[in-house]
Amino acid sequence: MKGLIVMAFALLLAGIWRFTQPAESQSPASLQVPAGDSLARATFAGGCFWCMEEAFDKVAGVGSVVSGYIGGNVKNPSYKQVSDGGTGHAEAVEVVFDPEKVSYAELLDAFWHNIDPLTPNAQFCDQGGQYRSAIFYHNQAQRNLAVESKQRLERSGRFDQPLVTEIVEASTFYPAEEYHQDYYRKNPLRYRFYKWNCGRAQRLEQLWGKDAGKTAMGPDQSKGWGMANYHKPTDEELKRRLTPEQYRVTQKEGTERPFQNQYWDNHEAGIYVDVVSGEPLFSSLDKYESGTGWPSFTQPLEPKNITTRKDRKLFVSRTEIRSSHADSHLGHVFDDGPKPTGLRYCMNSAALRFVPVSQLEEEGYGQYLSLFQGTREQLSGR
Repeated sequence: MKGLIVMAFALLLAGIWRFTQPAESQSPASLQVPAGDSLARATFAGGCFWCMEEAFDKVAGVGSVVSGYIGGNVKNPSYKQVSDGGTGHAEAVEVVFDPEKVSYAELLDAFWHNIDPLTPNAQFCDQGGQYRSAIFYHNQAQRNLAVESKQRLERSGRFDQPLVTEIVEASTFYPAEEYHQDYYRKNPLRYRFYKWNCGRAQRLEQLWGKDAGKTAMGPDQSKGWGMANYHKPTDEELKRRLTPEQYRVTQKEGTERPFQNQYWDNHEAGIYVDVVSGEPLFSSLDKYESGTGWPSFTQPLEPKNITTRKDRKLFVSRTEIRSSHADSHLGHVFDDGPKPTGLRYCMNSAALRFVPVSQLEEEGYGQYLSLFQGTREQLSGR
């Protein structure tokens, strides 16, 4: 399924389908970096290794994440062999981390919130044992922590089904072919097309709610967005901080004028965050000219940061979009958008703040820089 989705998008762009890469292409030896004395290793399988690599790359204290194969009975398998389902391997990621900066328990927490632990031999649209979820422990301490975390999750009552995620001893890990490494960075448009159409974000939100896609938080939350430290200001504080238009739109469900707002024709590369909280909402990669006079997007950058509710104020049912944590009114979503989603997220500029690529690192959103690598030619023409 993963290949079919990527193939469809690649054909639309006259690009190169991933399966056209030579199966015998091997990973460079430099990918197989041994953990130093002060570092540790963890291995997780959660379906598509592109997506798991992105998730763990965001965790502070992680030094490297390598996509590969583990748990099978064939030496040095190729992607084609594994994807055909005959080797017994699972797509997985090997994470090298600094225990002084992030604990194995925190990695486990990030793992759970980025997988579907209820479905056997599948993750989202990808079916087969090669996409099973599993924790591959490297020592007894990791095993104990993994078992404890699974039991704690089972006792929590969050799910009314048993957890099927395996906890097994790590065997030989084989790095995947080079073109799979950092795929989400090297091919951001194709990656996002695959991830959306596979239903990963949607299913994670069903399972985990606002904690969907959660990763371990770094120690510095003074910049960017940190859900754990966020508290919505009082109404009086908001009136002082926001312009009258921003307050009217975000707090009183107002609508700004079309073609007379800040971002309707902004073509610069970057992300759009909530003007109240700073939570990331949309990316310029998903922005398009809708002709409506308001900034329009085909999908959110972080689905967990938006919520929907029915709006019948104009005697017609519409779907309102609000930010999850600040509860700001952002706009509405309609089903008349372009591919790949067919949706038009019609937002108010007054509810947003734009952070250009050049300022992402400085403002604490450096984890999104990778989305814009390798797309400069495309972005300059937007």
